[in-house]
Amino acid sequence: MASDRVVERRRVFQQYKADVKERGKPFYPYAMFHDTIMSLVVVATIIGLAVIWKWTIPGAHHIGTEPGWLGKLYDAPADPGTTNFVPRPDWYFYFLFYLLRVFKWPWTVFIGTIGLPNVLLVLLLAMPFIDIRSERHLLRRPVALVASVLVIVSMGVLTYKGATAKEALGSEIVGHVPTWAAKEGFTGNTPALAGAKLFAVSGCLNCHTYISDGGENLGAPVLTAEGAKGKGIAFQVAHLKCPACVNAGSPMPSFVGLGDDNLKKLAAFLEASKGVGKH
Repeated sequence: MASDRVVERRRVFQQYKADVKERGKPFYPYAMFHDTIMSLVVVATIIGLAVIWKWTIPGAHHIGTEPGWLGKLYDAPADPGTTNFVPRPDWYFYFLFYLLRVFKWPWTVFIGTIGLPNVLLVLLLAMPFIDIRSERHLLRRPVALVASVLVIVSMGVLTYKGATAKEALGSEIVGHVPTWAAKEGFTGNTPALAGAKLFAVSGCLNCHTYISDGGENLGAPVLTAEGAKGKGIAFQVAHLKCPACVNAGSPMPSFVGLGDDNLKKLAAFLEASKGVGKH
């Protein structure tokens, strides 16, 4: 079977050479020259668009957040204290973004992010080596046609679903607040409850750990028993406003953007956190 394929491929190649010699032009240098010219056109177009984008921005030195012909250079500075920002990937990763919503259980994340995309990519790359017939009419190549259509449709649908997906920021962690309050004993403490909800949605758990939630990045301390240290509301507010001013060298960002009222609620929550079963 393998020898028959080799013979057939050699026959097709010899026929191709004969056809080129009789009617057409060889790939080198003709097609290669055309590809080179097209590549230069594409690169020149990209450079031209970049120049237009840069030099049509109004303002001194062409730097600012005002839009030019093709958009603006920069957005407003990032606010580390925001509670309403939802991080999203670039549009060409929307399909993978939505796959993570489908394979959302921890033991299936590997399937959605690495397993399934890589299997489909390998199959797509292997298709020319599996189907080696010289037939070029689409309707006479059903396997290749169906595979291509399925890939295009699935990528399109996943990209659209990822682009239109709505995020309920912090919704899962906010649902843990009543459990935190019961374990820590601040169920009737209104400011502490409000501060706990802010804590859940403000990105604090990206670095800190509280009871069984969060992580321990950059050596951030566990805050389950932060209130047992007796630091006081004023200290907590000052620390949230300028962590490096209170603890020299602290990598924690400032949360001054939350405003004084929210900072006091967060401080009340931290001071009410005496440790599980310590109330």
